[in-house]
Amino acid sequence: MAELKLAHHLTFGDLYSREGAIKLDALFVKELHAANVDLHNRFTALRADPSKVSAKDQSNILIEVAPYLEDFLGHLFGIEEEVEALQRQHNVRADIFFAKRMFVQRRALRAHSAEEANNFDGALLEQELVEVIGELLTELSYSQHVVKWIDEKGVDKPGFEANTALAAKYAAWAYYTTEGQKKHKDGVLFKTPKKLDFYNLVPVETIQVDGITVQKLNEHHLRYREGFKLTDSGGSLEQALDDANYCIYCHNQDKDSCSKGMKEKPDPVTGKAPFKKTVLDIPQAGCPLEEKISEMNQLKAQGFSLGALAVVTIDNPMCAYTGHRICNDCMKSCIYQKQEPVNIPRNETRTLQDVLDLPWGFEIYSLLTRWNPLNIVRPIPREESGYKVLVSGLGPAGVNLSHHLINDGHTVVAVDGLKIEPLPQDISGVTITGERVPFKAIRDIHEDLFEELDERTLAGFGGVAEYGITVRWNKNYLKVLRLLLERRATFAMFGGVRFGSTLTYDSAFKLGFDHIALCMGAGKPTIVSMPNALARGVRTASDFLMALQLTGAAKKDSIANLQLRLPVVVIGGGLTAIDTATESMAYYPLQVEKFLSRYETLIKERGEEAVRKAWSDEEKAIAEEFLAHAKAIRAEREKAKKENRNPNFVPLINSWGGVKVAYRKRLVDAPAYRLNHEEVEKALEEGIEFVENVSPAGVKLDDFGHARALRVDAAITLEDGKIETQEKILPAKAIFMAAGTSPNTVIAREDNEHFKMDGKVFAAIDDQGNPVKPEPNTSKPQTPHVLMSVNANGKFVSFFGDLHPSYVGNVVKAMGSAKQGYPIISRTLTKAKPASAENSNAFLAKVAQELIATVHDVIRLTPNIIEVVVKAPAAAREFSPGQFYRLQNFEANAAVVNDTKLAMEGLALTGAWVDKEKGLMSTIVLEMGGSSDLCAHLKKGEPIILMGPTGTPTHIQSGEQVMLVG
Repeated sequence: MAELKLAHHLTFGDLYSREGAIKLDALFVKELHAANVDLHNRFTALRADPSKVSAKDQSNILIEVAPYLEDFLGHLFGIEEEVEALQRQHNVRADIFFAKRMFVQRRALRAHSAEEANNFDGALLEQELVEVIGELLTELSYSQHVVKWIDEKGVDKPGFEANTALAAKYAAWAYYTTEGQKKHKDGVLFKTPKKLDFYNLVPVETIQVDGITVQKLNEHHLRYREGFKLTDSGGSLEQALDDANYCIYCHNQDKDSCSKGMKEKPDPVTGKAPFKKTVLDIPQAGCPLEEKISEMNQLKAQGFSLGALAVVTIDNPMCAYTGHRICNDCMKSCIYQKQEPVNIPRNETRTLQDVLDLPWGFEIYSLLTRWNPLNIVRPIPREESGYKVLVSGLGPAGVNLSHHLINDGHTVVAVDGLKIEPLPQDISGVTITGERVPFKAIRDIHEDLFEELDERTLAGFGGVAEYGITVRWNKNYLKVLRLLLERRATFAMFGGVRFGSTLTYDSAFKLGFDHIALCMGAGKPTIVSMPNALARGVRTASDFLMALQLTGAAKKDSIANLQLRLPVVVIGGGLTAIDTATESMAYYPLQVEKFLSRYETLIKERGEEAVRKAWSDEEKAIAEEFLAHAKAIRAEREKAKKENRNPNFVPLINSWGGVKVAYRKRLVDAPAYRLNHEEVEKALEEGIEFVENVSPAGVKLDDFGHARALRVDAAITLEDGKIETQEKILPAKAIFMAAGTSPNTVIAREDNEHFKMDGKVFAAIDDQGNPVKPEPNTSKPQTPHVLMSVNANGKFVSFFGDLHPSYVGNVVKAMGSAKQGYPIISRTLTKAKPASAENSNAFLAKVAQELIATVHDVIRLTPNIIEVVVKAPAAAREFSPGQFYRLQNFEANAAVVNDTKLAMEGLALTGAWVDKEKGLMSTIVLEMGGSSDLCAHLKKGEPIILMGPTGTPTHIQSGEQVMLVG
């Protein structure tokens, strides 16, 4: 990594300290004064008392200051030339949007009809234009010349009438004809927003298969996908600028509904104004974070990417978590409701990525999450408060909450039940054992941090973004988010730690925490009630996605075993169902090819008879199925290579039964369609099919007790228009249930003294301890209620994200809960003195000793049984007979043998003996192949994961005898 040299005699360490932020702030304000006295005075007056400045004027002051901040950052990091080059990339494209608005839309498309355009010869028009402009015809060259031929009002300049007439014909051809749209499919100049037909948002073909309605896309709409590389790299700069110019900057009228939502007229009695709803009955509450979207778009359109990102991070500092293919609440509330809205999420992500792509771009983004002069409320982190907060769960809510609490001056420890792989300590500043070490600045994020998604280490950090969201989203952003937290001196995180067992309510407060924040998400998937729902081949969709993402099954070098057979049917209509279908489609070819490769290796080593000898009849059948399919896939690869094209596995997969989503209502009624129809369309582009109006009735089994089909009750429309329910059969060897989830309220069953329920959700209190009822299903309650209990010492517990009835639903709502809730935590902390007088360094070191597990000894007991003794003080202290632990090694420490990474899947083990005083825990491992065999290779002192204890003893009473069974 290159060495970062900062201006103003600042050091890299200054960027990560409060003192450094104070220096930076003073330097910037001084430079602003030297450059623009009037703006400086208005800016400092706004900072002094925001209440005296209207919302519109606040926004416009920030927009005016942002370019000065961009210049300041460019100089600070020594990248003035790169920043100016990025600005030029924006400015040079300004001609496209002027020509589009003033010429293409207002003149050309009005001068010629679609009928006329279809009679034009596009190739001839292009040839004539090339002769006129004297260069290759692109959207940029076309626009640059049109701008020379017309004035500011779009009127022809003298002598250029023939040129504009030719250009107008070409524009009409490019816009109206199929051939023209195909030629300019990646451009923006000859496209206009489409009118919205809310019941036909996805261009599906409807077919009838045995009376069942199936929705699919025409083969011409299918797109290539193979494996688990990033499937969507986001929008181009032209697309981002097209949207930025399309935005009408509603903040100037204080009607930026994308941020604030669209409201009905206030009720004359209550005075409350509920949010409006879309045609598809989705509340138009706007961005749950109330991000300054209109302001971002205006700055992006002007070419100020760093300034635009600074505006974004005021309200959404963890914006790497949001944006393209993640959230669209803002789009649902865009001022454009009858035509396509501004693609705000794509713009936000493009703005972030444009900054990250600069030299030291990560460090600039990281700095703006700590010091941001445009953040009027908290431009610099607050002084250390002495308070310590435990955050349970490192998903969107936990990450955003941790950030805000750190910036509010508190020490934060975040824990998560998943294994969290260590990052290289020279970029994270933290060793695998939790010690602080110096870290280096990241100059090139692509060289220093990013990985190919199908090769990346599955780090376990990020909650649903890691294990639930597919590779439509760049999961490298999880490393970006993680570093924003992990490099902070008053923060530490620990994986493999379950709140409620490893750490409990009592033990957390005994350790010295002043507050516990629960951000543990939706935990319990809904099991469809039907015969054989627990048969082999049937599992919950969330379980499949977690296994796929967290075990490494999708990686070619993994030993993880995740069996998937075709055909696949996914039950449900939400985004989880859609994601499960796409990942099944992508995983199957990889799985069978890996099987064929390893089978061929084994028979070379041992011979075919030896390899097959131990297989059961069922295993032989499955193996033959996989081998045949793998060979067909291999043949398609070879054929595609000869024909110089991408391989197309969709016809093969469909011939083997394909992947279907089965929903009890119509496609347009499905939550995925109503909330995010773009994701439905993208999924169908990968070749999956959607089966309408079928309800699961039971699972049919094969001779081995494995699923072979799903029985469904199908609503069939008869010739006379009447609807009749008929039983139909959907072939399926893999059935995934994606019928929703409920909040992770297990802790209330384990500790009902401290965690009370109100029906199916946690009970809430106000900061005086009085019971309250949070508003359900709204991301913007009038009064946020995030507290759930308080003890005699004045220490509170709070809950966020999918645990909370107000914020359940998606990533950005969870993050909104943290933004709205952290001030409540900070306020309630002051009701009592800090529980611990330790400084943050001493406190974090103490917690690390409690929570980090290491191998104490590995003892072979018999030829196939070993004892693994682990030192894990907190986990050992909480153990009771009949409970389990999950044991795993770290992939970062795992050996590689014959191109295979020897990283364990989670092993469920019971304790043989426990020494609670010494913090030792003994587990017995029976070596049965795969991950269990790897335990013998663990080394003394090696950090590992020992998550638990989990579960409760089951009491089986027979007569007077009582047995304890885990």
